[in-house]
Amino acid sequence: MPAHDTRLIDLGKRYWLPVYKPRELILDHGKAARVWDMEGRDYVDFGAGIAVNALGHQDPDLLAALTAQAHKLWHSSNVFYTEPPLRLAEELVGASGFAERVFLCNSGAEANEAAIKLVRKWAAAQGRDADKRVIVTFKGSFHGRTLATVTATAQPKYQEGYEPLPGGFRYLDFNDADALAAAFTAGDIAAVMLEPVQGEGGVLPAAPGFLRRVRELCDAHGALLVLDEIQCGMGRTGTLFAHVQDGVKPDIVTLAKALGCGFPIGAMLAGPKVAEVMQYGAHGTTFGGNPMAAAVARAALRKLASPEVLANVAAQAQALRDGLAAIDAELQVFDEVRGRGLMIGAALAQAYRGKAGEILDHAAAHGLLLLQAGPDVLRFVPPLTIGADELAEGLQRLRAALVAFTAACPS
Repeated sequence: MPAHDTRLIDLGKRYWLPVYKPRELILDHGKAARVWDMEGRDYVDFGAGIAVNALGHQDPDLLAALTAQAHKLWHSSNVFYTEPPLRLAEELVGASGFAERVFLCNSGAEANEAAIKLVRKWAAAQGRDADKRVIVTFKGSFHGRTLATVTATAQPKYQEGYEPLPGGFRYLDFNDADALAAAFTAGDIAAVMLEPVQGEGGVLPAAPGFLRRVRELCDAHGALLVLDEIQCGMGRTGTLFAHVQDGVKPDIVTLAKALGCGFPIGAMLAGPKVAEVMQYGAHGTTFGGNPMAAAVARAALRKLASPEVLANVAAQAQALRDGLAAIDAELQVFDEVRGRGLMIGAALAQAYRGKAGEILDHAAAHGLLLLQAGPDVLRFVPPLTIGADELAEGLQRLRAALVAFTAACPS
C-alpha cells in the first residue's frame, strides 16, 4: 500500500472512535456508478454508500442544485423560513399520496426517533396510559442507533451493553401475521413499525399480503402503521415508495439515505391521523430542513420519481438477478436471491455461511464495492441509474472475486 494511503489509514485508527472497521483503501472521487481510489484504481460501485448514492456520483442535476444554493444561503435554523425546505415538504406530500405534513431532519435515525415520539404523543392525546403505548417491531429489523431507535431495532447485537433500554417495545417474527393478531389481544399496542423490505436483516421483503394484514389489524385495534422506508424507499424497489407495491396507506413514513443522494437529510411524513398531534415546541432540530440539503433533495426527488429512472431500476434489477443466477449455476455459492428492484440479497450457501465479509474483501481486491446484510448475505444496492455496461462489468468482477474466494475456501 502506498505510504500516503497508510498514513491516512493510521489517522483513522488513531483518532476515530473505533466503532467502524473500514476496508483499507482510500476512495478519492467518483463518477456515475464507479469510484477511484487515491492510486487511480477504479471500482464498480454496487453499494452506493449503503443505498444512499441512488443517482450515482457527481450527478449533474444534484451538483447544480447544491452549487446554486451554496451561493445563496447555507443555514438559517427553523427560526426563519427558507424556500427549499418549504418546497420540498410540499413535493413530498404530493408524491406520497397519504401525507399531510413533513418533519425534516438529518438522518434516518432522527426520522425514526421523530416517528417514535409522534406515536407516543398521539397515544397520549388519545388518553392512553403510558403502559398502553407499545410499539411492535420485528426481528431482523434495523431502525437506527439512537437509544430509542436501537431499542426499536429487534436485533440484540445492536443493543448489547446499552441497557437499561427504554420500555414500550415488543418484538415479533417478521411476516408472522398470526403472531401479530395474537399480540393485539393484550390491548396495549399503539403502533406497528416495520420495513417493507428489511435491509440489515438480510434483504428480506414483506411476504405477499403481510402489509395489508398489518394495516387491517392496526385499523381494527386503533393503532398506527409506521413504515421505515429509509433504505427501501425513494425508488430503490422500483416504485418511489416501496409500500405502494403492497397496496397499503401508512400513517407515518420515514425517509433518508437516497432522499439526499449523499447529502445528509431525513424526513418523517405524517398522515391525517397524526398530522396535527405535535404542536409548537413538541419536537425540533437545529439543522433539519437545512436549505442546502433541501435543495439537493428536491432535485433528487424529481429524478428518482421519473419514469426513466424507475424503468432503469426494473431493467437492471432483472439483469442483476440473471447475472447472479449465471454465477451461481457455475459456482454454487448462493442458497437464495431475494429482494425487490435494485435492493437484492444473495444468501450464501451452507458451506459459505458466515463468510460474507471475506467475500467483500475479495470483491474490493477485484475492483468491486459490495455490501453485506449480516454474515450470510451479500447485499446489492447499486445506483438506480447504473447502466447496462457498468452492471455487466460489476458482475464480471464479482464472478472473479467469487472464483478467488471459493478457491481459497473450498466447500
